[in-house]
Amino acid sequence: MDLENLKTTWGKLQPENQLDEIQLKKMLGKQTKSLIDCIDRNIKIGFAILFVLIAIFVLDEYFLPGLITRKLDQSINIPQWLTFLGVFSDMLIFTTFIYFVIKYYRVKKSCDTVCNLKETLTKIIATLRIYQTLFYLALAILLLAIGTGFISGMYKAFFDKVSETGIPLDEIQTNEIIVFVLIGLLILVACTGALFVFLRWGFNKLYGNYITKLKLTLQELEEIEN
Repeated sequence: MDLENLKTTWGKLQPENQLDEIQLKKMLGKQTKSLIDCIDRNIKIGFAILFVLIAIFVLDEYFLPGLITRKLDQSINIPQWLTFLGVFSDMLIFTTFIYFVIKYYRVKKSCDTVCNLKETLTKIIATLRIYQTLFYLALAILLLAIGTGFISGMYKAFFDKVSETGIPLDEIQTNEIIVFVLIGLLILVACTGALFVFLRWGFNKLYGNYITKLKLTLQELEEIEN
C-alpha cells in the first residue's frame, strides 16, 4: 500500500480498529522492502543496459568492420584531447554505476543484520543521493564532451568549406558567419538538451523517484516515534 493510500485508509478506520505503533512500523517495514525490491530490479536493468552498450563498442572496435568508430575517424580528424574526454566521460559513467552498486549492496547487507528500519532508510537514501550527485557529474562531463566535439567538427567543416570554394576568409560576410554559428548552436542546444532530459528521465525512472518515496516512509516513521 502506498503512503497516501495508507493515510486515506487510516482516516476511515474506527477508533477501536486503529493500528498500534508496532503494527504501523511493520507496515512501513513492508513498504521499505517493496521499494528496495524495486531498486534491486532496476539495478539489474542498469547492468543489462551497460552490458549492451559495452558489447556494442567492443564488437565495433574488434570484431565488426568498425561501422561506427572507424567511419567517424576517417571522415573527421578528431583531436586527441577530445577523444580522451569522450573516453573519460564513458568510463566515469561506468565507474559511478559500479561504485553505487557496491556501496548500495554493502549498506543493504549490513542493514539486514544490525540496522533498524530508520537506520536502513537513512543509509539507503544517503547512498542514492551520492549516486545522484555522481550521475549528474558524469552526465555534465558527457555533455561537455559532446558539445566540444560538435563545436570542433563545426569549426573544421566551416574552414574546409572555405578552403574548397577558394573564397578568402576576409571576403565572407559577417552575417553569413553569424547565421552559421547560430544554426550550429541551436542544433547543439537541441541535441544536448534532449539527451539531458532523456537521461535524467531514465535516471529518475530507475532510481531518483525512490529517494522521494523512501524519504516519505522515513518521515512517517519519525512521526510515529515522536
